[in-house]
Amino acid sequence: MSGPRAPARLQALPAPEDGWKMLLKKEVLRFWRVALQTIAAPVLTAVLYLLIFGHVLEGRVQVYPGVGYVAFLVPGLVMMSVLQNAFANSASSLVQSKIMGNLVFVLLTPLSAWHWFVAYVGAAILRGLLVGLGVYLVTLWYAPPQVAALAWILVFAVLGAALMGVLGLLAGLWSDKFDQMALFQNFIVMPMTFLSGVFYSIHSLPGVWQAISQVNPFFYMIDGFRFGFFGVSDVSPWFSLGVAGTSVLLVSALTLHLLRTGYKLRY
Repeated sequence: MSGPRAPARLQALPAPEDGWKMLLKKEVLRFWRVALQTIAAPVLTAVLYLLIFGHVLEGRVQVYPGVGYVAFLVPGLVMMSVLQNAFANSASSLVQSKIMGNLVFVLLTPLSAWHWFVAYVGAAILRGLLVGLGVYLVTLWYAPPQVAALAWILVFAVLGAALMGVLGLLAGLWSDKFDQMALFQNFIVMPMTFLSGVFYSIHSLPGVWQAISQVNPFFYMIDGFRFGFFGVSDVSPWFSLGVAGTSVLLVSALTLHLLRTGYKLRY
């Protein structure tokens, strides 16, 4: 007579190769269905910045020779919009899923950490670039288009959106509620954005604040992005590219590690 049969082991299903596409589609549809809030509203905010600062400082400030202040301001506002909206997309999506309790349905799928990473960051990049493009198209009414090096514009736009998408994912992993996410945004993202040279050249700052801006990766992304429009910048675009690329790699490595360990996801 045979003994009791050993219970069958449950084996995890292999992650489908195109699993990230389904999650990416979900994330894109999440912000696209409320495009008035996620795309149009940030564009309007950036235009208001342009109208106010442009009206007050046009003719009074000239950062680069032959470049008016409004024209100087446009690339900074475009990149600021890209950075802030890429961060907001991935951070708010993950925190909202935690609060609503529907994150468990994604956890039940056989998706790897890479699938999560590509989907959340990919959607954040797309939203950031859409908002940035919207800001640029609207500001064409106020400043004549200038493009000195299109390749630099595209490279820094994608790198900036990628960095903030990853930072947003990191903030979403750490935050359990919207108050914690707001803490991250108000005390880290916002100060770094306003100290990055969006509205001015950092050479106009006092020594201490200039030194702080020079260790701010946001500054290098905005400065390199602006170089693509005017062909001049505060630092070499190659150096800015090195800083931006290194920042993306370091933050991505940390975020992928936390995703693999299930940090604040599996509890």
